[in-house]
Amino acid sequence: MERAQAVVIGGGITGASVAYHLARSGWRDTVLLEKDELTSGSTCHAAGLVTQFNPSPTMMRFRSYSIELYQEIGVFETVGSLRFASSRNQLMELQRGVSRARGIGLEVELVSAAEAARLMPVISQDSLYGAVWVPGDGHLDPHTATHALAAAARELGAQILTHRRVTGIELSEAGAVKAVDTTAGRIEAEVVVVAGGIWGPQLAAMAGAFVVSTPVDHQHAALLAVPGHEMPHDMPCFRDPDNLVYGKAEAGGMVLGGYEANPMARWIDGVPWDHAGTSLPPDQARFEPLLAGAARRFPFAHEAGIVKLVCHPDAMTPDAGPLVGPVPGVHGLYMAAGLSLNGFGGAGGIGRAIAQLVTGGESELDLYPYRPWRFGPVHRDFAYVAELAREAYKYYYYLRYPLDSDEWGRPKRTSALHTRMQDLGAVFGVKHGWERPDYFDPARPWRRAGADQRGFGFSRPPYFDLLAEEHRAFRERVGIIDMSSFGKVEITGPGALPLLERVAGNLVDRPLGSVVYTQLLEKDGGIAADVTVTRIAPDHFRLVTGAGYVNSDLGWLRMQVRDGDPAVDLRESSDELSVIGMWGPRTREVLERVTRDDVSEAGFPFMHARTIRIAGFPVFAQRVTYVGELGWELYVEPTAAGQVWDRLLDAGVAFGIRPGGYRVLDSLRMEKGYRYYGADMGLLDNPYEAGLGFCVQQAKWNFLRNAIQRRLRTLVIGGEEYLPVYGGEAVLSDGRVVGRLRSCAYGFTVKKNLAYSYLPSELQPGAQVAVEVFGQMIPAAVTHDAVLTKRAQLAS
Repeated sequence: MERAQAVVIGGGITGASVAYHLARSGWRDTVLLEKDELTSGSTCHAAGLVTQFNPSPTMMRFRSYSIELYQEIGVFETVGSLRFASSRNQLMELQRGVSRARGIGLEVELVSAAEAARLMPVISQDSLYGAVWVPGDGHLDPHTATHALAAAARELGAQILTHRRVTGIELSEAGAVKAVDTTAGRIEAEVVVVAGGIWGPQLAAMAGAFVVSTPVDHQHAALLAVPGHEMPHDMPCFRDPDNLVYGKAEAGGMVLGGYEANPMARWIDGVPWDHAGTSLPPDQARFEPLLAGAARRFPFAHEAGIVKLVCHPDAMTPDAGPLVGPVPGVHGLYMAAGLSLNGFGGAGGIGRAIAQLVTGGESELDLYPYRPWRFGPVHRDFAYVAELAREAYKYYYYLRYPLDSDEWGRPKRTSALHTRMQDLGAVFGVKHGWERPDYFDPARPWRRAGADQRGFGFSRPPYFDLLAEEHRAFRERVGIIDMSSFGKVEITGPGALPLLERVAGNLVDRPLGSVVYTQLLEKDGGIAADVTVTRIAPDHFRLVTGAGYVNSDLGWLRMQVRDGDPAVDLRESSDELSVIGMWGPRTREVLERVTRDDVSEAGFPFMHARTIRIAGFPVFAQRVTYVGELGWELYVEPTAAGQVWDRLLDAGVAFGIRPGGYRVLDSLRMEKGYRYYGADMGLLDNPYEAGLGFCVQQAKWNFLRNAIQRRLRTLVIGGEEYLPVYGGEAVLSDGRVVGRLRSCAYGFTVKKNLAYSYLPSELQPGAQVAVEVFGQMIPAAVTHDAVLTKRAQLAS
């Protein structure tokens, strides 16, 4: 019987990278299994372009390291790359991208159309507004690079076994990886890394795991050289997002690929095992718009003959992020799949990150956005997931504005209050499948938001004044919002309290009815989640988190359960309870009109919860706030949600009640200094750095100290006029980049543009910095966390 320390499934560039990095980390008894020849999946059809330019700090670092790795093994050609702006709005997007790149440590240059033409003389300058120049980018040959990495892994002791398909993954009684079954026998191993590309979901399912990706067709062509317009081999790679194309020079002609506006998904419920390196029948009609786009930048492309048009499927996830990391519930199983067009760019960094996780238990990078378990039950619908994957592919190049909403696959999930929202003129956005009001336009019929920002570009939204009205209702009177999409997790059993107490920064062991705001922390104090925990019974807690985080948080909690822990049950209950949020200085008066229960300050203190009755219906009320005003979250059975909503709205008429959507929440919370997970804190930040030291129970986390080198600060940017800042923009002090923007919003009460940024500790309230906004340096002041205090409100 064969044995190995680790088995890597998949012989593409990612699998080769994982095997190499495991072997380099000392796990020399690593076996890579490939069902055909190496590079027989998406890898063999890749164009091989690699750029570091990416708005994600983690993906940027994956790509930068990948280039270093390819240079180290001698397979990378550094020719630089140009990303063209073929429209004014794309130029603005590139200006924004350059600022974001600088904010995460990548130095790139925005060059003029004339300079772009100097760097690439074969292009036309028609409708060319500028370009981003990244001199360290380049390309490689996919076959050569993969085999070189596999050879390097072999030299370190790893085995590469081809023509050996995995047929099963065997688990122990405890649910841990035990062995891998193959067409040529069984291999015992306690670690399995799925790097099987488009087969990733099927391979994970062998171990009972659920992960999500969909094969989406991608086409590229080799074009013959055109006499008089030959492209030199050292010509920079190019990307032209407006024209949806990319390419590189090859044999005097070019390799040209692109991203179709209406892509095709296939094999949505499972990829045939016998599919390998053979390309699929191409679709010339689908490729024609891409050829036309290329001809707008390279007019001679019309004269170029096509050597070969290649069609091959790539694994796309619903959010275009790869699947990287361990799998909850199956100890020893890791994913390095669903690359979503980040194959050669991401493979080096992903391989290193997986090796760090396997051998040391943690990665130096924040892998939270790429957790393999971030998708949930709603994503078990293959057709729905395929629509999300197709839309993610469509916008891989096509300009997607920061305020736009997904459009495909809707509607999928609606709350019990959906028709009420429609009747009030809701403009619906979407989150984790949920239809949720972004804002209300009472003068018009309800609709679903989509690519709305394409209509107004990088300017003040046309619904700005509607948001101002919603903001004023919550701040001055009373506002009401459907928050049924909240992620909810029921944690029960004798192990519930010990588990939560171990992972929560705050003290959880409090009396029944207590609501605790806390972060869930990794062993090093990094923030894994930002939640409230309510004690419903001695052994029953309800954890509430964001709609998009519930499956990620639930999976993370399951991974924290240790062998020998008392029994604990973790169960998502998001669909079981509707939630109505009501906040504002007149909220108590509204509530007193619909309930006989005591909701006074003394009778219902802050951060407490209990059941009350509204018009006879039982409602579990939690006195918490995310907007810095008096109010409650009201949890109610979906069948009664409409009745409770109607009573509250009727009672609130006398107090000027107004429904609000999710867009206004950023404005409200940021004036009061409230944080949002993902944007304002993550695995690489601890509570003290995030300005949340008040949530740390020092007795539990005595190694965490408030003596920190960096801290999340509130910035006031520019004057009272609205500024289009969206997050990621570089923050500079004395001409040096010191941070990047996180959350951004316009504060309607204080009439200021607000943003958060992690800054060096010496930059305290009162300091002056600058923010790079579309190529201009805008003055900004560092201020206190809350720009709107209760005292200031009373004074006004």
